[in-house]
Amino acid sequence: MSVTLDALAQDAMILPAEQRLALARQLLESVDLEPQPGAEVAWEAEIARRISAFASGESKPIPAGEVFARLRQIAPDR
Repeated sequence: MSVTLDALAQDAMILPAEQRLALARQLLESVDLEPQPGAEVAWEAEIARRISAFASGESKPIPAGEVFARLRQIAPDR
């Protein structure tokens, strides 16, 4: 039996949200992704840069309520 990706995705979309999340986790775990060379070092440098920018006052925190309000404006259906 040959099932197309579109047909499978359409069938999966009728599952309850919890089951779709479980399916997504299973699919992601089934893929053996190797990290890009240097990715971990690059992330560590980015984290250090952001912490430094916050500590120096260069960047300011945004309250979670404001972030979620902005997201609702951008994608109200989600």
